Amino acid sequence: MRSAVLPAASYYEARAAAVPAYPALTGQVEAEVAVVGGGYAGLNTALGLAERGQRGIVLLEAERIGFGASGRNGGFVFAGYSLGEDALLRQLGEARARALYQASVQGVNLVRRRVQHYEIGCDPVDAGVLWANWFRDPRVLERRRAQLARLGAEWQPVEADALREWVRSSRYHGALYEPNAMHLDPLAYARGLARAAVQQGAEVRETSRVLKLERRPGGGFRLHTGGGRLDARQVLLACGGYLGGLLRRVDRAVLPIATYVMVTEPLGARLYDCLTTAAAVYDTRFAFDYYRPLADTRLLWGGRIDIRQRDAESIRHLLYQDMLKVFPQLRGVRVDHGWSGLMSYARHQMPQIGGDRTGLWWAQAFGGHGLAPTTVAGELLAAAIAQGDGAWREFDRYGLTSALRPWGLLAAQMRYAWLQWRDARKDRRERRARH
Repeated sequence: MRSAVLPAASYYEARAAAVPAYPALTGQVEAEVAVVGGGYAGLNTALGLAERGQRGIVLLEAERIGFGASGRNGGFVFAGYSLGEDALLRQLGEARARALYQASVQGVNLVRRRVQHYEIGCDPVDAGVLWANWFRDPRVLERRRAQLARLGAEWQPVEADALREWVRSSRYHGALYEPNAMHLDPLAYARGLARAAVQQGAEVRETSRVLKLERRPGGGFRLHTGGGRLDARQVLLACGGYLGGLLRRVDRAVLPIATYVMVTEPLGARLYDCLTTAAAVYDTRFAFDYYRPLADTRLLWGGRIDIRQRDAESIRHLLYQDMLKVFPQLRGVRVDHGWSGLMSYARHQMPQIGGDRTGLWWAQAFGGHGLAPTTVAGELLAAAIAQGDGAWREFDRYGLTSALRPWGLLAAQMRYAWLQWRDARKDRRERRARH
């Protein structure tokens, strides 16, 4: 692999045109709703509120819009949650599990509509997603397809020979194809949501880290930043893996977990030696690879889960080796960008969407399935705050369960290592059986 100087920024940030910053909060301001966090959960709620005619919305972001996982992820948009379909069915029963899954389908559809309606220039590719089978065991695909069917989703089977026409790798053994899925530039999408929210009447304040949250004696809340103070009747905490430290029981309910992404140099015709589909791809292992082609013939590649963030050079090396296991024909390509970001995970692996009925709300723990479920969360909370709608209570079962930090971080890393070992053992067994 040829050496490259890796920028600190993600590929998305490095290629984006410079945009003027939203002003920081200064002085004393009053609002009806304060949203803390400029990632997808906060942005979708602010936009959903503004679309419903709510006034007095102020969103506070500690850095810039999309600074966290919302601007650093792989850009996949498809239905589902971090908790697998099998567990969702077992825990909720078919009717409730189907309702929650279909809500995430509607989240995908709303992402698509908003990109079109607000003319968000985020390079959307509406080509579906492939779930490629790392293993020879066809039951892996059959079981999940049957579970998805119970949830009202029809993912299409792709035989191994047909898959190799799309994904030029001997690594996979068939796939499932989800047509109602897309991929996009996540940072550009986050910035587009912010612009849309402002157009609809919300205010956005960047570089406005909330240092303290307190309840006011007469009702409502007071938020203190380094440069100002905001009084609001209702507050949404949507800090994700970049914990605000504002309310212990909210912060302690999630684990900040890192994942890694890299982007190659432009590959030109070499990209089509690997992929002849525009669909995004991920595989059937617990610690799966995920990747997608970019418009400038680069390949975006992500994977791995860790409790620590790594430097760009380490990420580049790790993911480059992972890529060669699937596409050895790319040996020697340059990697131009490597970065990491923090996601928030709950022990129960489902989003934490809720409120305490006093005007305090939260939305976090979207894990590696952020784009559609954060859209769901934004709609549920916007309807709750603006209209008193109670549909958000469908997520009551998945509450603010303590993540048991710091021991929860160690347990998460050990579980990841064990599941990775289990997948590797199954792979070795299949290879031995074949020979």
